[in-house]
Amino acid sequence: MRVGLFVTCLVDAFRPNVGFSAVALLEQAGCTVAVPAGQTCCGQPAYNSGDREDARRIARQVIELFEEFDYVVAPSGSCAGMLKRHYPELCAHDPAWRVRAERFASRVHELSEFLTDVVGLREVDASYAGRCTYHDSCSSLREMDVRAQPRALLGSVQGLELQEMADTEVCCGFGGTFCVKYPEISVRMVSDKAAAVTASGADTLLAGDMGCLLNIAGRLKREGSAVRVYHVAEVLAGRADVPGIGEGDDA
Repeated sequence: MRVGLFVTCLVDAFRPNVGFSAVALLEQAGCTVAVPAGQTCCGQPAYNSGDREDARRIARQVIELFEEFDYVVAPSGSCAGMLKRHYPELCAHDPAWRVRAERFASRVHELSEFLTDVVGLREVDASYAGRCTYHDSCSSLREMDVRAQPRALLGSVQGLELQEMADTEVCCGFGGTFCVKYPEISVRMVSDKAAAVTASGADTLLAGDMGCLLNIAGRLKREGSAVRVYHVAEVLAGRADVPGIGEGDDA
């Protein structure tokens, strides 16, 4: 099966190792992976800000770039949710584009959900010595129905102990433009999330969305926490042998 990898802006700009990890996991699962060079933002910042016209233009560009693939996979529930849930809505007024957007959306998946639910992957060949806790991002959970999939794959990582935190399904306060519009509320929310991470006793925080990871890692670092932060794809691919997110020389 031919997979087009939607890398995402945050992975491209801040954590390329996540993109390489996603490619490794998909290829190990038997997929032929392509990363279209012309890809840009998914349009979510414009969409969340009410700029429907720019979001619609971006949606059409992404659809044209990826509609040749059997599947479109993103290492982000947030971006995958934008592609799958909101592109059809943006194109609903144009019959021709509505059909293309709906066909495209039917092939969009979040990475861990694709590996488990579509490919049928049950275990990975990776090891990680640590006690990990997992944060459920809002978009992964509520738009892509991703909760059990990353945990199932993490259960096959040798040496990894998964320790659930309290309120793991509660937002970390990033929320894309939410943290810009309501910084005081956002700081309170991420402080609560950092406290839950610490209380779990875990030495590593994992999640599937770079926005959440950057937000929580920043808070943990400001509080002097020793908890390490990685995207779940990095651990599943055996590529967590690099500094964690927020540790300085990010991979």
